[in-house]
Amino acid sequence: MVRTSLDAVAVQAATARLSDVERVLPDGRQPVHTCYVPASKVTEGVVRDWGAQALAALEEHPDALAALLPEDLAPGIADRVRAKLAAEPVEDLRIDFEDGYGAPDDAVEDADAERTARVVAGWRDDGVLPPYVGLRMKSFDTRALRDRGIRTLDVFLTALGDPPPGFVITFPKVTSVDQVEVFGEVLDLFGIPLRFEIQVETTQSIVDPGGGLAIPRFLAAGRGRVSGLHFGTYDYTAGCGLGAAHQHLAHGACDFARNVMQVSAANAGVRVSDGSTNVLPVGDAVAEGWRTHYGLVRRSLAHGFYQGWDLHPAQLVTRYAAVHAFYLEGVEADARRLKAYVDRAGGTVLDEPATAQALSSSFLRALDCGALDEAEVLRVTGVGVEALRGLASRAV
Repeated sequence: MVRTSLDAVAVQAATARLSDVERVLPDGRQPVHTCYVPASKVTEGVVRDWGAQALAALEEHPDALAALLPEDLAPGIADRVRAKLAAEPVEDLRIDFEDGYGAPDDAVEDADAERTARVVAGWRDDGVLPPYVGLRMKSFDTRALRDRGIRTLDVFLTALGDPPPGFVITFPKVTSVDQVEVFGEVLDLFGIPLRFEIQVETTQSIVDPGGGLAIPRFLAAGRGRVSGLHFGTYDYTAGCGLGAAHQHLAHGACDFARNVMQVSAANAGVRVSDGSTNVLPVGDAVAEGWRTHYGLVRRSLAHGFYQGWDLHPAQLVTRYAAVHAFYLEGVEADARRLKAYVDRAGGTVLDEPATAQALSSSFLRALDCGALDEAEVLRVTGVGVEALRGLASRAV
């Protein structure tokens, strides 16, 4: 009989106040981007139009895209991007009533709120919704903005009726726990389940006035409603006192904010999204705009931000090219590691369950965005989609 020294009752008493660690993973598919379109420009054909404009840019400038891609993968990635733009150009659409929209007369904003809600309702009824859709309302910075933002939300939701799956509200420029609490109380008044994402674009949303991290308190105040944290490049860098020439996603100030977002959201069931670049691929600057956007998307992916903002249809080209290249470049090595883990085989790398979870999640993201299909994943990994989902959701 094996001998022990500790009294079982004493051990139970010593550990009684501890609880099991809860790790909550986000549900469902994460879009690779959020496309912000001013409400005044949202029409029934806006998604189709963005795809057509992106395809036209790709056909007009194929060499500019090829120059960004690994030579051996460039033709295949270009074909995949074309297919994606034709089938599903926009994964997440946000109808913008904030900075991108401006401050028109109340009657104009009321009309746009009602009209765009009916556009979304039409997509819902016709079965042609993007996977995710929603609106960005005005902030709670002042009473005038609060009142206008809440009215816009009320008009929109009243005209929409039942929100479709994947509907989300973007809550911008959050500065305090009180704002999150009050916004949640406003959403309760609608009497239907509504989720929202917080835009992290103020210094107060990173460090609160008491010197503590603000985001964990924001998430607690959201009472389970917060689905995502979206970084706002330009408001945040301006708030840090950076000059215009240094207000960009690759600045160290942005890295600090994103690191806080990342650790605050980890295991909380909340997704993180990177921000935007205002270097647009238009006119004579298509190559420069694509080079900037592609590089920033790849940088975000390497830092674990699998979603970002797109502000122009031509950015869809480099969004999907960068995402597809990111997954395809590592597919063989990742597949070997996953197979070795599943087979419990030896190898030069001894992976932990957490790494197997990350590898599985990576293949699922590649499937979701069209970088790979199910047959390709099964061929390289030997693991089916349901098995991948099991590995990706397994507690580690």
